[in-house]
Amino acid sequence: MTKRNMSLEKTPMPEQAPDARARNFKEVALGYADDQAEAEAARCLGCKNPPCVAGCPVNVKIPEFIALVAGGDFSGAAETVASSNSLPAICGRVCPQEKQCESFCVRGKKGESVAIGRLERFAADRMPARAAAGSGGAERSFAPAGRGAKERRVAVVGSGPSGLTCAGELAKLGYAVTVFEALHTPGGVLVYGIPEFRLPKDIVRREIANLEALGVEIITNVVVGRTLPLDGLLGDGGYSAVYVASGAGLPKFQQIPGENLNGVYSANEFLTRINLMRAYEFPKCDTPLRVGNTVAVVGGGNVAMDAARCALRVGARRVYIVYRRGEAELPARLEEIHHAREEGVVFKFLTAPTRLEGDENGFVRSMECQEMELGEPDASGRRRPVVKPGGVYTLDVSTVVVAIGNTPNPLIVSTTPGLASESWGGIIADDETGATNRPGVYAGGDAVTGAATVILAMGAGKKAAAAIDAYLAK
Repeated sequence: MTKRNMSLEKTPMPEQAPDARARNFKEVALGYADDQAEAEAARCLGCKNPPCVAGCPVNVKIPEFIALVAGGDFSGAAETVASSNSLPAICGRVCPQEKQCESFCVRGKKGESVAIGRLERFAADRMPARAAAGSGGAERSFAPAGRGAKERRVAVVGSGPSGLTCAGELAKLGYAVTVFEALHTPGGVLVYGIPEFRLPKDIVRREIANLEALGVEIITNVVVGRTLPLDGLLGDGGYSAVYVASGAGLPKFQQIPGENLNGVYSANEFLTRINLMRAYEFPKCDTPLRVGNTVAVVGGGNVAMDAARCALRVGARRVYIVYRRGEAELPARLEEIHHAREEGVVFKFLTAPTRLEGDENGFVRSMECQEMELGEPDASGRRRPVVKPGGVYTLDVSTVVVAIGNTPNPLIVSTTPGLASESWGGIIADDETGATNRPGVYAGGDAVTGAATVILAMGAGKKAAAAIDAYLAK
């Protein structure tokens, strides 16, 4: 029997030193060694009615896999995680565990919670790849658990976390699933939005290969709603149901003077150039990216932290996070804020940009800022920023990245007659099933909610797969 570890603190995760990692794109967190994982897993109390599972949108069997890690059965732990999570190595790296499963952990009442996310990453990284087409990997024992092969086919629009999860769950049930991806590379936000130092692309490719080994077909360079209408997939198109997981790729801007200047990027474009188009390897990869000496990133979420930390790595000498609220209101993960600070990012709290000024060549050179102070809480529960009289100053900048959120691209809604949507562009779908007002059409993830987390998008994909199965079984 494994001896319980009653330490009040998590086993530390090895990391690259800040001064080294701030100039490279290698993964920051290095992962647990075997003995570290076993020690951390031994902190789990093995609750009979585990509250942590209720905090996981995909209901990973948390106590079961952690017990296997504690006992040294890493392969069994990997199988247990994969039975309920189609993308475990990704979740272990980018999910906000501290606000989900770990926030429910009983150990967190006196000390720190069990490091569930770190242990999920550990287990997933020891999972042998399935033998997929051309992968050459070892066959994994985990196999589809469905009721046998089914003739009905399901189409999934978008290969981000929600689409991949839905596809994986349906493949396990025996359906023939085709995923249509608009870009030339599958993965959605996992490949274009999340930096290599947080989520290596090899990890994403491996997870996708595992899904392909289950029989999921992925077709890239297909823009559903443009090159192929959504209605063209149903009926004569050969698909009995469609799941729309096209994400939220339409960036928001501040609508202030000067946002059309050269050197002003949306976070989408900035991160896509770096992550998917590998601008940091220029001129090896022919993707120019203008950064200069001083970068200001507007926003306070995880995307803003990613953009700021990328800016340092592509050569900026000084990087600011410009955020209109205070530190306590930052929506980004504490881990990402901590890492950004360690790497040298400077935070300008209670600051709102009001104007961007350009030079004689049309490139941004300065940002006019208004100091703010916090008033009464708004609908989000956070204190509303209000103007501080007289608090106007200027920041010299060479690049500005706007990271204040995204909305769904209107293409599918605008080209699919009768598909109900919100005024801001989100597809209207049932919270529990993903069903839209169109029979056989389901939707979930950011295309429905607007920009949210990877794990919430995955949870929507998993629920939709179960609902589609029930619909097709009628």
